[in-house]
Order: sequence, then structure tokens, then C-alpha cells
Amino acid sequence: MSAPVVTRFAPSPTGYLHIGGGRTALFNWLYARGRGGKFLLRIEDTDRERSTPEATAAILRGLTWLGLDWDGEVVSQFERRDRHAQVAHEMLARGTAYKCFSTQEEIAAFRAAEEAAGRYPVFLSPWRDADPATHPDAPFAIRMKAPRTGETVIEDQVQGRVVIKNETLDDMIVLRSDGTPVYMLAVVVDDHDMGVTHVIRGDDHLNNAARQQMVYDAMGWTVPIWAHIPLIHGPDGKKLSKRHGATGVEEYQAMGYPAAGMRNYLTRLGWAHGDAEIFTSDEAMQMFDLKGIGRAPARLDFKKLENTCGHHMAMADDAALLHELQAFLAAAGRESLTDMQKARMAAALPFLKKSAKTFPELMEKAAFLLIERPISPETKAAESLDTVSRGILKSLTPRLQNASWTKDALEPILTEIATENGIGFGKLAAPLRAAIAGRSVTPSVYDMMLTIGREETVARLMDAAG
Repeated sequence: MSAPVVTRFAPSPTGYLHIGGGRTALFNWLYARGRGGKFLLRIEDTDRERSTPEATAAILRGLTWLGLDWDGEVVSQFERRDRHAQVAHEMLARGTAYKCFSTQEEIAAFRAAEEAAGRYPVFLSPWRDADPATHPDAPFAIRMKAPRTGETVIEDQVQGRVVIKNETLDDMIVLRSDGTPVYMLAVVVDDHDMGVTHVIRGDDHLNNAARQQMVYDAMGWTVPIWAHIPLIHGPDGKKLSKRHGATGVEEYQAMGYPAAGMRNYLTRLGWAHGDAEIFTSDEAMQMFDLKGIGRAPARLDFKKLENTCGHHMAMADDAALLHELQAFLAAAGRESLTDMQKARMAAALPFLKKSAKTFPELMEKAAFLLIERPISPETKAAESLDTVSRGILKSLTPRLQNASWTKDALEPILTEIATENGIGFGKLAAPLRAAIAGRSVTPSVYDMMLTIGREETVARLMDAAG
């Protein structure tokens, strides 16, 4: 039997969770979950000057909003620094690394001389094969013995076969002279110790893979399966940045995109499975594979994102949608719903969600149930409340007092009123919309009346009738 799949997401806590990082986490999550494996989370916080607890918290919030649950505790790379140093000394004992006493000045001078001679400036330490008896009593770095000839081959599941000439790789430092491990060593040690079988990450790490593969070889460890995915670009084909709009995952929550729609859209961003466009996360887990990831950078398309989110709004469970709506309001710094508004929203969601793509759109369509009396109609709506229309509303209210509060019962009453006044229902609908919602464009009159109930409907009609 093959080993269970273990993937990981390993962000640096130096800022918010970038949308590209969110997609990388999603790909790892889908791949592991679809194969009954584990998805692990590691915070690569070795850069103590730039790493902050606030950034870590933002990353966790972003992943939680996206619905990406991880297995086990979050691993801190910094807290494992003693283990990283231990491996560097093990490499020394195995003869796959050596003590280097060269100073920064000596290294700089060597590289300058190589460049002047027209050679690739790879530092060749004089201490690589030195007799330990000649070692001075001085600080030293531990360098890995990289192969000097031949090639290092990365068999990448997305990029294909990547070949790096070993003559372009120097003997990488794995432990600095102050005893601190380097990031390139820490990543490999952590991935090995965490049992990571598949390293799925951005292709900006592709150059690191050759050096990291050498660490695996130096320790006699199994090399994971590599999959380096292209980065996300803006609509103009350039690297995604603030000029394209939101780049942080939490910004998308505050903008009102439903998480399920965001997951669907990000899954399709750079990955394809036949003609599948709209799918649930469970379906995505069954379909997702590394072969479906394209090599070209994906382009962010807000129109397609909104369209995908619209489908998921319509598909959503009403109770779950109401819960996520309230989370959106909090994230966007907007006022939360009152108990009355929540009850009305729950009643209205079955029809409101069918035509909304985002939560702000949903709130806009729900304006009729959020406003309080007395309602001040918008200019265009107010124009439909002329003397004749107000008289019609006045004659309508008594008939609604005792009517059964269903569409089947209300429809003949409104039709009868329109007929009595020699107008079509369209002419009656305008003042009704103005009275009930204060707007000229609203959901169905019947839907609004049934949502806010008899008492509130009659009160609003009476207010408008004067």
C-alpha cells in the first residue's frame, strides 16, 4: 500500500493571507481531503523581525473563512530551530556537510575574482575538504556539500522535468556561524518530520527545490512529490498587486463574496477538469488532481468570480447563508441584524438569494425588510404616490385586514382593486412598491408582503396613503 497523502500549507506571517496563498492552501486541502489524507499547517516564522502574531492571526482567520480546516496543531517553524540545528550537525557527522571558516570579506573577494574572470560566481570554499587538524578556533558556518558536476533533476507534477546544472549551485549554508538554521534547511526538516508526501506550492519556489532536494539526499530521506503552481496575475496579465483591487483573502470576505463561491472560483483559477465550472467542495475533492493544473499564470476575473458566487448563493442552505451574512456584516464593519430583521431575512432568503451574487447585493435587495417606518420613498418611487394612487392604497387596506396571508389569497384582492380602478396590475405595483419599500425596483410585491407580515404591510400602506 502507498503511504497516505500528507500536504501542508506553510505561509510566512509577515502580512495578510494573499489570495494566491489562499489558492495554494486550497489546492493542498483539496488534494489531501480527496484522498483521505492529512492537510497540515505550518507558520514559517523564522524571520523574527518581520513575523508578527497579528499576521499569524490574519492567516488563520483567512483560512477559516475559506473553510479550509487543517489537521492537528499549527506548527511554528521558529520553535523547531533546535531540531533544525541538530540535523545540520547530523549532516556534518555523515560527511555530507562541512565546517566553513571563511569570512564575509573572503567570500565577497572570491566572487568578485570569479566575475572578473568571466566565470559564474559560485563560491568554492577552501574548507570543503580541509583536514580537521587545520581548523582554527573560530566561528564557523556549516555548509552542505553540493555535487560539483552533473545535474539535479526536479520531476515536477506541474512544470514537468526541470534540470539544474550543479555547477551553478554553491555549497549552501545550512547553519549560520551564530548557530541559527537557514530557512532552506528548516523547510526540508519540517516537511520530513511532518511526513509531507506532496509539496504543492507557488512556482516562485521552484528554484529552491534543487537545493532542498540536495538536503533530502544528504540525509538519505525520501524526496516528496513536487508540484509548483503558477502565480495568479491580474486581468492585465501582470503580477497581482493592489492596483488590481483586493489581494488579501479577508478583503474578499469584507467585500461580500460567499466562501463557497470563492472556493469554487479559486479551484478553477489555473485548474480544470473537463467542462466542470460550478461544483461543491465535495465534488471538487473528488475531481481535483495535479494533472489538471496548467503551467500558465491564471488571470483574476472579477466578473467570473461574481458569476460563480451567484450560483453558490442560489444553491446555499438558507440557515448557513444567514449565518455567513452575519459574519460578512461583522467583517465589513456594518451594523448587525436585529432579531426582527433576522427573522424576516430568514423568510426572504429563498427568493432573495436567487438573484444576488454578493452579500452587499443581497442586503440591497433586502432593503424593504431592513427599513423602519415611517418610510421616506426615493424620488422616483415617490412620483408614483400621487393622489389617485394614495386613494387606491386607502381602499385596499381594509380588504387586507382579514385576508388569509398567502399569495393565493392576496393575488385576487390586488387584481380586484386594480380592475375596480381601471388599471393594470403594473400600475398598482408601482405605488405598492413605493409604500412597502420606498423604492421603484424591488422584489415581488407578494414576496415583500409575505415577508414583513400583515401588520407591517398594512401600517406601511396606511402611512403612504396619508
